[in-house]
Amino acid sequence: MTPLLEISDLRVEVEGREILRGLDLVIPAGETHAIMGPNGSGKSTLAYAIAGREGYEITGGSLRFRGEDIADWEPEQRARAGIFLAFQYPVEIPGVNNTYFLKAAVNETRKHRGEPELDAMDFLALMRRWVKELDFDPELIRRPVNAGFSGGEKKRNEILQMSVLEPTFAVLDETDSGLDIDALRIVADGVNRMRSPERGFLVITHYQRLLNHLVPDRVHVLRRGRIVESGGGEVALRLEAEGYGRATAPVGA
Repeated sequence: MTPLLEISDLRVEVEGREILRGLDLVIPAGETHAIMGPNGSGKSTLAYAIAGREGYEITGGSLRFRGEDIADWEPEQRARAGIFLAFQYPVEIPGVNNTYFLKAAVNETRKHRGEPELDAMDFLALMRRWVKELDFDPELIRRPVNAGFSGGEKKRNEILQMSVLEPTFAVLDETDSGLDIDALRIVADGVNRMRSPERGFLVITHYQRLLNHLVPDRVHVLRRGRIVESGGGEVALRLEAEGYGRATAPVGA
């Protein structure tokens, strides 16, 4: 079976500096993988390279999604194909209503898949269902995207966006950063509700506490732009106790 995401010897430069230095990673459909690593190891660079963010230049290796090479795809193409990125620092979009923004995004995705667009009533019904399930403040969906939201509200809003869009593959870039215990549980519950045999997740985090709720299938340690260790939940537990000192050599070296 073709992996959902397959990365081989990926090299990425940012402003002329190589950040990812031959990274290998395979995520099958139906699995949730976690990436952990010290600051500056390349975690966010990996997330942005997958999503196609401008300024993150792929200089070598391959990046394949559902068997297709997407290295040259625009971010919009990747999003329509089912790739979703939850940012570490979600941006505000003043003047753009949260509900209208999501309705446009959902219908663009549906058109790409050859499905009929949702009318206003059907879309609002979908929104209300997820607002209730995620314990999201209904007032926030009527406001501009992330405008005036607290840090936790922004992160919840991204989980709402992910839930409504139903991506095939989602990357969560330190979504747990700055969350209190209740908000962390709500974010994790939102991800767990979406787990399915057809969908995959890559969760980037510094902390074991999020993984207590998500329970990933695999945990990878990223250091100096390469995966240096992979394993089960015991890897995250050891890192929490000992730090990254032992994770120094690439897998198989």
